[in-house]
Amino acid sequence: MSDYFNPWVDRSIKDGKLSQYYSARVVDAAPIDPTVRASFLTSALPQRRVRWLSTIMLAVCGILLIRLAWLQIINGSDYRVAADANRIEVVTVPASRGIIYDRSGQALVLNEPNFVATVSPIALPDPDTEPAQYQAALTTIATALTIPLDQLTAQVAEHAALYYSQPLVLKEFIPHQQALDLMLQFKTIPGVAISAQAARHYLQPEYFAPIIGYLGRISPEDLAEELSADYDLSDHIGKTGLEFTYETVLRGNKGSIAKEMTAAGQALDTIAEEQAIPGGNIVLSIDADLQTLLYDEIKRVADQKGLPGGAAVALDPRTGKVRALVSYPSYDPNLFIQGISSELYSNLLNDERKPLFDKAISGEYPSGSTFKLVVAAAALQTGVVTPHTTVNSVGGLCINCTTRPDFPDWKTGGHGVTDIYKALAESVNTYFYLAGGGTYNKDTLEISGGLGIDRIADYAEAFGLGAATGIDIPGEADGFIPTPAWKEEVKGEPWYLGDTYHVSIGQGDLLVTPLQVAVYTMIVANGGTFYQPQLVDHVTDQSGEITDEIAPSVRGSDFVDPSNLAVVRAGMRQAVTSGSARSMASLGMSSAGKTGTAEIGDTGKKHSWYTTFLPYEDPKLVLVVLMEEGGDGTETALPVAKAVLGNYSIDSSH
Repeated sequence: MSDYFNPWVDRSIKDGKLSQYYSARVVDAAPIDPTVRASFLTSALPQRRVRWLSTIMLAVCGILLIRLAWLQIINGSDYRVAADANRIEVVTVPASRGIIYDRSGQALVLNEPNFVATVSPIALPDPDTEPAQYQAALTTIATALTIPLDQLTAQVAEHAALYYSQPLVLKEFIPHQQALDLMLQFKTIPGVAISAQAARHYLQPEYFAPIIGYLGRISPEDLAEELSADYDLSDHIGKTGLEFTYETVLRGNKGSIAKEMTAAGQALDTIAEEQAIPGGNIVLSIDADLQTLLYDEIKRVADQKGLPGGAAVALDPRTGKVRALVSYPSYDPNLFIQGISSELYSNLLNDERKPLFDKAISGEYPSGSTFKLVVAAAALQTGVVTPHTTVNSVGGLCINCTTRPDFPDWKTGGHGVTDIYKALAESVNTYFYLAGGGTYNKDTLEISGGLGIDRIADYAEAFGLGAATGIDIPGEADGFIPTPAWKEEVKGEPWYLGDTYHVSIGQGDLLVTPLQVAVYTMIVANGGTFYQPQLVDHVTDQSGEITDEIAPSVRGSDFVDPSNLAVVRAGMRQAVTSGSARSMASLGMSSAGKTGTAEIGDTGKKHSWYTTFLPYEDPKLVLVVLMEEGGDGTETALPVAKAVLGNYSIDSSH
């Protein structure tokens, strides 16, 4: 074999250039035996080099195996989730919010499309690891939405620090064509979306604002309080009125669409889809015609006479369902949907007439003589008076007086001999002073007879005073029933007989809401049942099928005998036929009523009240009107009630 190789070839092998082995040729050489070639190569390569190559290859394979185990076994689930997040995008589908109707099916609110631009910081390029891509995305967004770049950058950073996974609303109420153009511009920017949400549009807004309320963008505080995880910061939520109370009914349940996405952000297939469930519609017991009639008439009289405003409440005495709930002046809730300016909101807040304040359920006023209905019923029930008890009204009661009565009647010289019917019909103060506080003997310094303040307070509570009635919208005030303990604690003074006299005619520290006056009138009208006032009659689904019917709720009953309430009703009827409300006799329908004149402290001004029910023989409607600073009950409140009822038909369906 040594003759086979020439010296050049030998040197090549020694230098490790084995490839030259195959290119070397000797003209007369014989073919090489493979076994000889293998043995030669093995013996020719240095043994140390072979060992090093083997070691390196084994080490590389070991490292690869360890890394593969780390990725697949230890961190496999994490990387699988991350991979799914990269390739699957879940889009929330908002649910259509339920509509609100009046009792006849007239829509009071509608949903209109609202195109909203949002960005989710979690989906944007990472500002730390991909600063160029992050800045490019923000620049595109800022340019497209005409937002200053520095403002957008700060806004996104602040939001990301607090609500990294929550979408940030950048702009809303985008015109339709612009929304389509933006969808194309943002197609390749992850985390940016143009979505069509439903925005509320309130019809006849000022008429129904205190009842329906309005929606507003959910706040972080709202989100923290919500038990459901189905809200995010781009959602709207009921802030006041029925929108607040019936939020869970109206909002429905969101749906979702899971789409497979390419690395470039292009949608491929829909992987899963969950349909959104529309919210329920609520049908009110409110009669829109009566509501608008009352609002317009209160507005006309208040504006004409320069009064601060007024309120009205109408109830069905058979169920407690609310037929009208008016507060004037009011406001336009649509202003809150698109974001009210701070200047306009400040103007509403600082308006002395309080347009944002629901006077019908939140306003607390001295009741005036309308409270005599409660005192009359209590005096009859306890036997303090009977239908035949009479007093001689000579102009008032004199306790420590010399010339003028300490506790006067409104009529100079008095009303003469008075029973309970006449006392109610002509609103005779003297009768109710004695029924409430009893007689006073100057010789013995003793009080005999009368209900006394404790029993007056007990019956006032039974008739719905001193606590919220439970109507199904927020913001209801309790009113106030003064007691000796309260006066001692708050004013540091003892309770005097004169305090009882004042409360007995609806003056002093007694405070009521217009709704509470409607409630105790309802109890008198229906013979003794305290129904909780309710605005919602029933709930329907999108096909109109009733899913929830709100049954009347009884808060109390049988605390006054029906026969005694019949006496009170008869006195109210006499007020219309021959008493202080006799101008209502020409209405064309039999009614019963009670006027009220409530003094406002020492200002010399008076609130005007009128409460009525009709028809007298079979009451279907209770109506209370309050005119702030409107003077005597007959001066403004009664004329408003008469004008409205003269243009409103009460048929058997009411």
